[in-house]
Amino acid sequence: QLYRDARECLTLLSQRLGSQKFFFGDSPASLDALVFSRLAPLLKAKLPNGKLQQHLKSLQNLCNYCTSILSLYFPWDGAGAPRTVGAEGGEAEEEPHKRRNQLLSVVVGLAAMLAYAFLSGIVSIQRGGAGPAARQPIAMEEEEEEE
Repeated sequence: QLYRDARECLTLLSQRLGSQKFFFGDSPASLDALVFSRLAPLLKAKLPNGKLQQHLKSLQNLCNYCTSILSLYFPWDGAGAPRTVGAEGGEAEEEPHKRRNQLLSVVVGLAAMLAYAFLSGIVSIQRGGAGPAARQPIAMEEEEEEE
């Protein structure tokens, strides 16, 4: 029932939009923001069950509506960098050392976690050497034998 209601809602939105650019003419209104906030994830996300997504893709005017809003108000890619089109028509890579920067950030993160673990006492390094036997922990098997 929920799926049928959602399909009907998408169909009614498509009929209401018709061939207009926005729901109330040539400029966006709060309804456009609300509808776009629901349609864009449904259109762009990978979903485990794509039946509703397929229905939305069959409503060409709603797909064009989402695409035009994305290109008009969000002209950047998911990484936050503005989109640029290369000579072949594909998006050019904005950051030439992207892989190096990713690896560097992982290394810095690991170093910070290890430093925190050492400084907070979660991890400690003990040197093997001649020390008092009293400081050595009792093994679990020896403890059970004592009881």
